[in-house]
Amino acid sequence: MKRRPASLTVRLTVSIGAVITVVLLSFGWIVERSINNHFVQQDVDELIAVVQTLKHTLATLPPDDSPEALRRRLANAVSGHHNAQYRISTVDGSVIYATPGSDLARFARIAQPVEQITIDTVGIWQDHGETFRGAVLRIAPDGMAALTIAVATGINFHLHYLESFRNYLRLITVAACLIAILATWLAVHRGHAPIRHISREIRSIRSDQMHIRLEADAVPTELLELATSFNQMLDRLEGVFKRLSDFSGDIAHELRTPITNIKTQTEVALSQARNVEQYREILYSNLEEYERMAKMVGDMLFLAQADNNLLKPELVIIDLDAEIRVLFDYFSAWAEEQGVTLELAGERVCMSGDRLMIRRALSNLLSNAIRYTPAQEAVTVRLETAAEAIKVRIKNPGPIIPAEHLPHIFERFYRVDPSRQRKGEGAGLGLAIVKSIIDAHGGTITARSDGENMMFEIVLPE
Repeated sequence: MKRRPASLTVRLTVSIGAVITVVLLSFGWIVERSINNHFVQQDVDELIAVVQTLKHTLATLPPDDSPEALRRRLANAVSGHHNAQYRISTVDGSVIYATPGSDLARFARIAQPVEQITIDTVGIWQDHGETFRGAVLRIAPDGMAALTIAVATGINFHLHYLESFRNYLRLITVAACLIAILATWLAVHRGHAPIRHISREIRSIRSDQMHIRLEADAVPTELLELATSFNQMLDRLEGVFKRLSDFSGDIAHELRTPITNIKTQTEVALSQARNVEQYREILYSNLEEYERMAKMVGDMLFLAQADNNLLKPELVIIDLDAEIRVLFDYFSAWAEEQGVTLELAGERVCMSGDRLMIRRALSNLLSNAIRYTPAQEAVTVRLETAAEAIKVRIKNPGPIIPAEHLPHIFERFYRVDPSRQRKGEGAGLGLAIVKSIIDAHGGTITARSDGENMMFEIVLPE
């Protein structure tokens, strides 16, 4: 079973919540690092101050000081730095002085001596459950042999503070994320209110209310395109429904006429005894009515195939010049009766296509042109080749189709005449069939008017 995608509210809430969480965690990390660096710099400043004091003390020692006096001076040198511990020894490891309670011997052995104390040169170690930060330096006071100073300061207070701050920051971050996610969900849910309102309006539209439209001016800018597109879709559906309704009436009218004729002729035939010739004549008349209905049903089935992409042209080389002359011969009697002349102009062209389909499309266009051309006028067919394409233009004088109807005349069931009287020319599927055939061949068909003549132009690939 296909899983339903998550709702927009959940998606936006999760996305925005994730961004807020990352931002808050990054901010907390930056704050924590800043405080830690502050403590490190504070420890480094204290260690530097201790080392400078010891250097000054060692540099000002009287040459005749006894070892006991030297230890007292070194013990009192940094009396203001209660958290500092230091160890002074000779290069060979002999201890000159070490603060009471400290054990810096191991640190002095494993630490690499540095020239000066900075954030990058201090180290951290633990001793008896306490953590220290310190460094080892080599100095050479005036008049004295080189000495090693190991200096350190306890940082347990800093570490406890950072751990407490980290826990507090986590709690604040979690609470802030939850509040932000809840606020985001509420904001997104409220922001989707116009979508829910539009959905309710759409659900209320029924087939008998196709005239209702969404108020595009009453929706937010983000939904304007949606409302406009929906209104345009309703316009198209309303037009289709109207044409379908008209077509139903047309089909009923078109089918009723031959059925009524057949019924009437049959009743007349049965009303009294007749000879064989009279029955034959009635049957021929009924046959004409059957053929008319069969053609109508065939047109509808053809368009149904086109709708489902079932039209598969059987490609052969077609001589359009010869095909059009065959159609001229076929329509010549009717054209002569109408007083219309048929003319062919242009060059001789050939194309690859389905012969029966192309002949049917051209036949529909020629029959329309002959039907609407006034007497003593001509229907002109011109063949051209241009840019790897073949153009067929069929032009005839006569009633002009208004410009607002031209984009729609190839739609099935569409009628230019709102009076819905076809006067025997069929159910209005001819041009729709033409377009389906041309589309199946990868071509295009357009209609235009110059004010005096109607022109249909077909463009087909060679």
